[in-house]
Amino acid sequence: MSVYDILLERGFIQQLTHEAEIKELLEKEKITFYIGFDPTADSLHVGHFLGLMAMSHMQQAGHRPICLIGGGTAMVGDPSGKSDMRKMMTFEQIAANGECFKKQMQRFIDFDNDKAIMANNADWLMELNYVQVLREVGIHFSVNRMLTAECFKQRLEKGLSFLEFNYMLMQAYDFLELNKRYNCVMQLGGDDQWSNILAGVDLIRRKESKPAFGLTFTLLTTSDGRKMGKTEKGALWLDAEKTSPYDFYQYWRNIDDADVEKCLALLTFLPMDEVRRLGSLKDKEINDAKKVLAFEVTKMIHGSQEAEKAQQAAEALFGGAGALDNAPTTFICQDKIGAKLVDVLAENGIIASKSEGRRLVAQGGLYIGDTKVTDFEMSLTAELFFDNSILIRKGKKTYHRLIIK
Repeated sequence: MSVYDILLERGFIQQLTHEAEIKELLEKEKITFYIGFDPTADSLHVGHFLGLMAMSHMQQAGHRPICLIGGGTAMVGDPSGKSDMRKMMTFEQIAANGECFKKQMQRFIDFDNDKAIMANNADWLMELNYVQVLREVGIHFSVNRMLTAECFKQRLEKGLSFLEFNYMLMQAYDFLELNKRYNCVMQLGGDDQWSNILAGVDLIRRKESKPAFGLTFTLLTTSDGRKMGKTEKGALWLDAEKTSPYDFYQYWRNIDDADVEKCLALLTFLPMDEVRRLGSLKDKEINDAKKVLAFEVTKMIHGSQEAEKAQQAAEALFGGAGALDNAPTTFICQDKIGAKLVDVLAENGIIASKSEGRRLVAQGGLYIGDTKVTDFEMSLTAELFFDNSILIRKGKKTYHRLIIK
């Protein structure tokens, strides 16, 4: 089975530029391909997870990945899927974010012995001569055609800056440069990158008269079309400091039943027979499949030890088995005894704000242990603590320990 068949069977492939040629190429040759990552934050998030998995499947089949850090393109910002212009970042911020990306990518990609390449488009984009680019690259782009691209349509209604309008040319130029430097013949990306990928493929074919290919994979969405990876705290990050391994585990443990099989196929390396078996479980048994999914993805991002800790904490909180040692915990000072419970929870980020605390109390969604909190003005008293510890619950599934230090 070629990697094309693997990606197709697992549900990655969304669109291709030259289907028959790509299928034959991936079956018969070992190619160099790339995926771009604009370092607009200091961590990758779950939206990048799918691309890293696709890249890993490709590498395991003998193809060579280029992880392209967008040190240059991030200075401009990709308008694809964005309703507003991205905030401008300094070159130093972008460089620091790129270093964070590299560390996280090494969990998925083997960079030893030239098996993969880490590149940064700042190395060539920051040195470009504007007039030269207009003459050598701009001549191959039709503005009429660019304006029909999906990535620009949403922004045209609100206003698309000329800065962002250049993004497509920059990404196309990246592909051209990687083709020249490393004989890179294919770009992969999420389906929201389709227009940009087409631009690069077309530029190489026009300018170099050489074959080039593009492939997009499905975006990670729920069964009802919502983008996956959004939590009440924001994005689901791959950095343990931004999203704890426990919260990461719980996100996948709590996904909808309808999304379990798709996520097992896309985000784990379990054999497809096992994916289909787990995905076919019904009613209460589907929870076993969710536990497998949560453990596998947490292990991949944070390692086996953290995945086991997260699993043990979840079992202790929800299954009544095991110790609470690995549950989310906040230590508070003795002088907080007598303070308002909601104030303490808000100060420590256990609830987003006092107004959220008021809403939780009003709706009957805040508990100390199994006791519902009914008074917004309730104070923390020493009697509430057992061995200096209490367990706070928000809603049905969010637990947090408070410990007096």
